[in-house]
Amino acid sequence: MTADSNEKNGIAIGVSAYVLWGVAPVFFKLLASVPATVIIAHRIVWALLLLLVFLLLRERQKFFQVIHVTGRQMAMLALSGSLVVLNWLVFVWAVNQGQIMATSLGYFINPLVNILLGLVFFNDRLNKIQVFALLLATASTVYLGFYIGEPPWIALTLGFSFGFYGLVRKKLGVRPMVGLFWETALLTLPALGFLWLYAPVYTFDGSSEMHMGLLFLSGLVTVIPLICFNVAAKKLTLSMIGFLQYIAPTISFLIAVLFYDEIFTRGHQIAFTGIWLALILISCVPMWKKMRGNKGSATV
Repeated sequence: MTADSNEKNGIAIGVSAYVLWGVAPVFFKLLASVPATVIIAHRIVWALLLLLVFLLLRERQKFFQVIHVTGRQMAMLALSGSLVVLNWLVFVWAVNQGQIMATSLGYFINPLVNILLGLVFFNDRLNKIQVFALLLATASTVYLGFYIGEPPWIALTLGFSFGFYGLVRKKLGVRPMVGLFWETALLTLPALGFLWLYAPVYTFDGSSEMHMGLLFLSGLVTVIPLICFNVAAKKLTLSMIGFLQYIAPTISFLIAVLFYDEIFTRGHQIAFTGIWLALILISCVPMWKKMRGNKGSATV
């Protein structure tokens, strides 16, 4: 396979991952009558079983060698697992409260949160464009808070929880699929305990079979995009992955406005425009400069 075809394959698989993440709100809307805590408990259990099957098939005799982690890594994975479950819980709750637009905002600001965390925890140096982009995004978020009368908690929680999740995982250096396996494994007993205690209280509304089928599929909704993402990440540059990541929140935003009639006020327009401009500055401008540099060097 040539480098070009390898990259095309990677782009196609990467786009598939982000499209699946982007349309996830439609799936969870089908479970709107089920409490978000119940959905997440099922998501943890089924994701673990599917990851177990996937890793067993992929690694075969090397399975136990591949999933081995140290005690310190296990403790850190418990922390990262808690962060990702918080992210899932807020996301599902917000979707089923008619706040899909807020979730898209959260994932739009996540790359900017990552830059901020890199500055604080890794002493990354910011160029003028990045500084301006961060200030613009901060001003846009603050403006939205004033406009709606309260801080945009959903977006901030999603952006920062996923940002800190990425920070913990970056420090760990554990393979993504193995990390998610242990994160779900460590949370499976609490999830099963919750479902056992909650079962006598919560009953499905006459569509038990459909709901149970959808709850099982929540594991696939978790695992399949991640598998696609990991395959794509091996074939693509980080800059290309960074560019593709805006597909998911864009799709979610369009779904919120066009299909679920969420209100996109003038205040939202101003705030989103500021954040989109910030994302263009940190994503497209460096890529454009790199392309110009390569073109210049090619003519020498």
